[in-house]
Amino acid sequence: MRTLQANTIGMTFAHSEAETVVLLHSSASSGAQWRSLCGLLQNDFEVLAPDLYGYGTSVDWPGRRPFTLADEADAVGRLLGNNDKPVHIVGHSYGGAVALKLALAPHIRLQSLTLIEPVAFYLLPHDTEGTKLYNEVRRIGDLVRQCVACGDYWGGMGRFIDYWNGNGTWESLSEDKRAALAVRTPKVALDFYATTAEDTPLSAYCNIAAPALILRGQRTPAPTQRIAELLSHAIPESHLQTVPGAGHMAPLTHVEFVNAAIQRHLLQNARPREQHSGSDFSELGYAAVGV
Repeated sequence: MRTLQANTIGMTFAHSEAETVVLLHSSASSGAQWRSLCGLLQNDFEVLAPDLYGYGTSVDWPGRRPFTLADEADAVGRLLGNNDKPVHIVGHSYGGAVALKLALAPHIRLQSLTLIEPVAFYLLPHDTEGTKLYNEVRRIGDLVRQCVACGDYWGGMGRFIDYWNGNGTWESLSEDKRAALAVRTPKVALDFYATTAEDTPLSAYCNIAAPALILRGQRTPAPTQRIAELLSHAIPESHLQTVPGAGHMAPLTHVEFVNAAIQRHLLQNARPREQHSGSDFSELGYAAVGV
């Protein structure tokens, strides 16, 4: 598996002459989150797992204007180039919110969509059951932003990690792991901003014609439980599935279950193999920078 950089974001990929799958990771993570899934898919799909802005090998957001989900989705779109190949999009948490933005892009020929607890927080204030849940996540986002403003990156990341994984998780991590995560706190604050400031209405997702698999953990926080439900009602051809015993980080804690569900969904919705055609990476302007 090679690491590449194109335009403003990097990616890892496994290549075969087949349809493209884009895997979008969660906040405070990187494309390496999908390493085991890439191994499962590489014989059937061309797999792109980009490092989103500020993560992995990618550059930071340049900061010349307010950051949006469209900026993140546009950067991923540039990796795909201008070809007319069908694309399968998979996104977890923040990557799921980016996946939703990318799925609505007019130049994307969406073949299937997989959402694992997308943090589309902007949908909650418009839902009768969502106001309290929105305030819950806004409090966490505000705490992270306040910690960034005063330079307490460790404190901000600790609150973020414990919210999604349970109290005490941050303290249970090694010193080196916490140090590596803490430097990503400013981007986590931007992710919170983008996922609360987005203005796409729930009704827009009624226009997604591709089949969608929506996964949520049985023990995940209530805001993402509700978001998964809302999207399952809005996207016409969607299937909502609960991962037994899992929390928000199911792709990492329940790897076999999640990977199998994703692989099954992709294979069921891929075109017949004889219609596939591979991409020439040199034509998309990729340059290898590591192994």
